[in-house]
Amino acid sequence: MKSLCLHITGKIQSTRIQLKGKGIQLFFFILLMMIANPHDALAQIDSSLIRTTPLVYPYNAQKVKKVAIINAGIYGSSMVGLYAAWYRQYPMGKFHTFNDMNEWQQMDKIGHVFSAYTMGKYSMEMWKHTGMERNKRIWIGGLSGAAYQTVIETLDGFSSQWGWSWGDMGANLIGSGLLMAQEFAWDEQKIQFKTSFHKKKYADPSLNARSDELFGHSLAERSLKDYNGQTYWLSTSFRNIAPALHTPDWLQISVGMGAEGMFGATENIGRDKDGNINFYRTDIKRYRQWFLAPDIDLTKIKTHRKGIRTALFILNSLKFPLPSLEYSNGQFKWNWVHF
Repeated sequence: MKSLCLHITGKIQSTRIQLKGKGIQLFFFILLMMIANPHDALAQIDSSLIRTTPLVYPYNAQKVKKVAIINAGIYGSSMVGLYAAWYRQYPMGKFHTFNDMNEWQQMDKIGHVFSAYTMGKYSMEMWKHTGMERNKRIWIGGLSGAAYQTVIETLDGFSSQWGWSWGDMGANLIGSGLLMAQEFAWDEQKIQFKTSFHKKKYADPSLNARSDELFGHSLAERSLKDYNGQTYWLSTSFRNIAPALHTPDWLQISVGMGAEGMFGATENIGRDKDGNINFYRTDIKRYRQWFLAPDIDLTKIKTHRKGIRTALFILNSLKFPLPSLEYSNGQFKWNWVHF
């Protein structure tokens, strides 16, 4: 599985426009590793990862060591893959910044929020099962996602190919803040941050060719880099909104955000390595999308198999494919199955 993750990251194209989604790419790198061997990630920490009521765990120094090793292993492995895929082939120079807030309809920034939130959630859950004091594990686990991406942003700042982005850093802190605020307030994530993806296929061959050039050919590459196919969701239980309805605790309602028509970071114009225009489609509108859909909280599925519980906890970061109501371009649209 490790070789698969390195293969995926190694195939990423080398232009800044193509690589701005590093936050979401790193999240999926870690997600693949954890799904591949969940007992080495979360399940070995405790045999009951998902509960319907909060549990208090006694402090266990051995579990603290295990969690520290797991975090170091995941972060270290992903850093090796990151360096091989992105930084090794470009010279390092003087620290510099750049403003990318107008790129990709800000979908890359939402990806940073999601990555910091989700990485922190996984880390916080592991620390919880060590019996670590509540406030300490919220701070350590909650800030781990933003801290990890700060290291990456610093490398960007010294790289000739990119630069330090204050927009990225702000998004990272928002993601960690959303996670930690809910833990401090409720000891749970009543509002869950999720993502979904569908591979775009266009009737116009030139758009498919442009997508292949920018985002890659495979489903794995597209899911990491094609913002046209990504949707980010905030999901909460119906019981949190209307407890009097007595709906199942696994039934959720989700609000999603996406974007379409993006065949370049800021404009639908492409250039070759010599600067000559080889793609010009300013006629295609770039627009946002808003969605409303039901969802399923996979952590509420009861099972005695700790490996299944772990997998459900990890996979709950992905929105369950169900119908959605879309609002975009001033009108409503119904999608029978939203991936």
